[in-house]
Amino acid sequence: MMRNELCWCGSGRKYKKCHLAYDEKINAMKFDFMKGQVRPPKKLIKNEADIEGIRLAGVINDGALDLAAAMIEAGQNTEAIDTAIHDFIISKGAYPSCLGFEGYPKSVCISINDVVCHGIPSKKTILKEGDILNVDITTEYNGYYADASRMFMVGNVNPAAERLVKVTKECMELGIEQVKPWNYIGDIGAVVGAYAKQNGYSVVTALGGHGVGKGMHEDPFISHVGEPQTGMLLVPGMVLTVEPMINMGKDAVNVDKKDGWTVRTKDHSLSAQWEKTVLVTETGNRILSS
Repeated sequence: MMRNELCWCGSGRKYKKCHLAYDEKINAMKFDFMKGQVRPPKKLIKNEADIEGIRLAGVINDGALDLAAAMIEAGQNTEAIDTAIHDFIISKGAYPSCLGFEGYPKSVCISINDVVCHGIPSKKTILKEGDILNVDITTEYNGYYADASRMFMVGNVNPAAERLVKVTKECMELGIEQVKPWNYIGDIGAVVGAYAKQNGYSVVTALGGHGVGKGMHEDPFISHVGEPQTGMLLVPGMVLTVEPMINMGKDAVNVDKKDGWTVRTKDHSLSAQWEKTVLVTETGNRILSS
């Protein structure tokens, strides 16, 4: 496009002052297609207004996770947590994006012990001493989405379970360190997978992270195993989730045949997950929801 035309990113700025230098750099790069190296489609690159919209959704999302933290205790039922979070998000003029997504019946996912993800809140599901659980929330605000999850431990937790929760968080943090411009998606999975294996755990490969921002789920898929310097290039303006699901046993999972949502470890070993929404910046990354 011409230098003085409005930039393709929708920022409203002239191309020469916005993404001209970016286009020149990426057009000069050579991609190794044998490694699956590809440039990201321009539709995945957010402008400043988009990033601010995602950040504001993230503020509400983080507030909802803080509310969950205050409610988690032995004897609490998970539907009460779901209801409180739903009401909180709605009160902020936002929407709990899980509700109704492909038929999902609740506003958040609460996954306990051997449930890897997509646990459905219920009055019948009562938290008990020693449980570990993940609360996963996605919030839509003014057309923008933020997605994050946290692990919680109820009362006194078995040291082995506590270690799993700790190492899984470290896996996420190591993955986020690799979210920086001119790295590749494979760099994230390489460090996460290696660290999990080093600690005697497995990584769920059937599910992973994803792009997010203008939609609840966008490209690219983020595997938490992989090889360095493979897959899609990471560039400034991309927004994605890093959300490793780490199992104490094997990586195989099953989806509950009755509800069609609840994902459990096939061997019923414990599982943990942490997730943040991360922006690729010019110099590294920025957390937009945690």
